[in-house]
Amino acid sequence: MIRILFLPVFFFCITGTALAQELNAVLTINSDKVQGSNKQVFNTLQAALTEFISTKKWTTATFSQNERIDCNFTVIVNSLENNLFSGEIQVQARRPVYNSTYTTTIFNFRDTEFDFEYTEFEPLEYNENTLNSNLTAVIIYYIYLILGFDFDGFSPNGGQPFFQQAQQIVTLAQSQPSWNGWTAFANKKNRHALATALTENQGDVFHTMWYNYHRKGLDEMAANADRGRTNLISSLSALKELKDARPASVLLQLFSDCKIDEAVAVYSKATTQEKQEGYKLFSELYPAAASRYESLKN
Repeated sequence: MIRILFLPVFFFCITGTALAQELNAVLTINSDKVQGSNKQVFNTLQAALTEFISTKKWTTATFSQNERIDCNFTVIVNSLENNLFSGEIQVQARRPVYNSTYTTTIFNFRDTEFDFEYTEFEPLEYNENTLNSNLTAVIIYYIYLILGFDFDGFSPNGGQPFFQQAQQIVTLAQSQPSWNGWTAFANKKNRHALATALTENQGDVFHTMWYNYHRKGLDEMAANADRGRTNLISSLSALKELKDARPASVLLQLFSDCKIDEAVAVYSKATTQEKQEGYKLFSELYPAAASRYESLKN
């Protein structure tokens, strides 16, 4: 399970029916909050977005069937008026751990600023130099983040081409003032903040941690559980470095949403001293989430 990216792919319009070998995606539209009996537009949108994601080859890498990234996109529509949809999107992704049946969460993000226009049956297209739809821009942005986190876990800084692509989408989207979620400094956890955190120099320690956590930690456990656990635990000190450099970094929250419970489970097999060190680390990083790592205290 080694990700090798030969060249970046810069064509984005759907031109064929080749399967997207990288993603095993499920997209759901939840319209429960929208009044009215005619739900056909939501079914049409769900089918169109599923096809948009699943009929595109997003990278030049080769994925075997069992290496495809399981991911879920849940779009919650809060209101619909004159083809203007207002809501949020929850994106989650998992990847298999080497030589095991276990899958680990690599992305879990809730985006509450997702407004877009959509007319039933309109084609969904995307061009690298032009954004004409906030709907497709947001979906592709998250696809590139999923790919970035996956590749980052297989090779040092392997996800950077995809994080840079996400940042490029942010840059282009900022020229559309009516599109929310892309504005600098408007929200510490919006799309701009996340892409910036993943591409700025201060994020380097996070990328190194992510690789060591997954490739040298989780992926090593089947062959040598003690070595894998030691490597994983050692990688977490980088989170303290990140907090010192960027106390409010969105990456700290992202790690919490993806990994605290998993890391605590790994610590459960560690020595008493390691557990105490883990409790101290998490207490400094996430004081409001004490119940999630309370078991390490004793």
